Formats: sequence, C-alpha cells, structure tokens
Amino acid sequence: MFVDSGGIAIAASRIGEDSRRGPVILAHGGGQTKRTWRKTMHMLEQQGFCSIAIDMRGHGESEWAPPDQYRFADFGKDILAVCDTLDERPHVIGASLGGLAALVAEGALRPGSFASLTLVDVTPEMAPDGVSRIVGFMSAHIESGFASLEEAAEAIGNYLPNRPKRGASEGLKSYLRLGPDNRYRWHWDPGFLSRINDRREHDYALAKAAAGNLSLPVHLVRGGASDLISLEAAERFINFVSGAHFTDVSGAGHMVVGDDNDVFSRAIIDFLEVQDKLREAV
Repeated sequence: MFVDSGGIAIAASRIGEDSRRGPVILAHGGGQTKRTWRKTMHMLEQQGFCSIAIDMRGHGESEWAPPDQYRFADFGKDILAVCDTLDERPHVIGASLGGLAALVAEGALRPGSFASLTLVDVTPEMAPDGVSRIVGFMSAHIESGFASLEEAAEAIGNYLPNRPKRGASEGLKSYLRLGPDNRYRWHWDPGFLSRINDRREHDYALAKAAAGNLSLPVHLVRGGASDLISLEAAERFINFVSGAHFTDVSGAGHMVVGDDNDVFSRAIIDFLEVQDKLREAV
C-alpha cells in the first residue's frame, strides 16, 4: 500500500486482519526499511494484532524528498498520514529515527493521534559518539557503493561486530539498489544525510519539548548494551514522562529488534496486551 504524505508517497506493508485489538504502526530507524519488522509483525499477527510497517520517506520503496524535508517533523507527518487511513487510533512503535518521528508527531504535531507509543532505544537525549558512529557507517560508501553483495555484508559485519556475521543473503538485496554502473548502494536517499548537522539541534529540542507533552501510555525499550542510550538517560526519560514503562533487553545493542527479536517482540506484545485490557475496562 502507498499513502500520500504532502506529495511524498509512503510505502507500507500490512500483516493481519482488523480485530478487536487496535492496529499497530511500526516505523524503522535511519538507513533501515519496513523489512526490519517482519518477524515482529508475524508475532503480532499470532496474537491477533494487525500491524502496518512503513518505509520512512527516502527509504526503501517510499519516495525521496527534497533535502530540507527530512526533519523529525517531516517523518512524523508520514506516520500521521498512515494514521489517517485507519478507523481507530493505532499503537505506534518507533525505533531510533522512527521513534523520534513518532514522538514529535504525538507530542508536538497532533496530540491524541496514538493509542500508545513505544520508543525503541531512543530518547531525545542521545549519546553523541553513538550518533556519530551511525552517521559514519551510513556515509562511508555513500558515493562509491559496493562491487558486490559480499562487500556490503562485510561492511555490516564490521559495523555490528557483536552480531554473528551474515553472508550475502537474498534479504540483503532489499537494503540495496543496483546502479547503472553495476555497483550496489544503500536503498536510502543520500540527501537524507546532506543536512543532518544543520537540523540536529532544532530537531532534538523539538523532540524534548514533545516528550513533555505526552499524555498517553509510553513504553521505552532499551538495548542493554546500547551505545546511544545510556541507562542513566533512559531513567531520566522514564522519570520525565509520567507513567512510562521501561524494558531493558540484556545483551542487545542499538539494533534491538535484530539483536534479540524474540525478547523484544515479547516485551512489545506484553505491553500492548496490557493496553488492550485497560481499553476494554473503560
């Protein structure tokens, strides 16, 4: 399915049928695609949830935007555009960039749009070194690309040294595009990074202000070995957002969804089931 967001076509995949349980929207992190959520979506389906994973603008099958339209608020508008296609308020799960976009959407752009919000290894207080590591990885082959899928797999293995190395699988192709020069490049728009330093201060200030406006159930899931969100930063966020829940996934890094998907998905489902029970009791 494709959704129009201010002239930008946003691609989404849907798994599961409408049911008494509210829909779930999943928004990935920078440099990822909706494929990131495939295992979690199937687990949600088994529990009776309908889930919708989107490709953020400039990523995957979604259209690219002008370089000045990659702010957290722009990504947040894409999530709200998907909300507008639904008959009821969705639960929203956002990882990294997707989490910050969802936070701004609910806390600043249009409060009351979500039934609940789950942030995956992200708060408005991110460790600068961790952010720089991600940006460095995304920038490393932005022009030259890779001569083969094996080269791309090696780059990922070097970036994620604590995860078992994976070969050049068919799944890897969904994260790359083959150019006319027969070199592979990441699926996302290079323009996404072109002004990232110019917008960083404004975007994080907006996200922090948005966090102070939240009045819905909030769940923060942190990777226990994350280099972006320290335990202290997570605790400050939990204390700042009234009634927020917290899950620390031991051994997982910033890529919590891929590092320990079973534990992550179980924590997500447990939280959503509690929200459903509370909704039914009202």
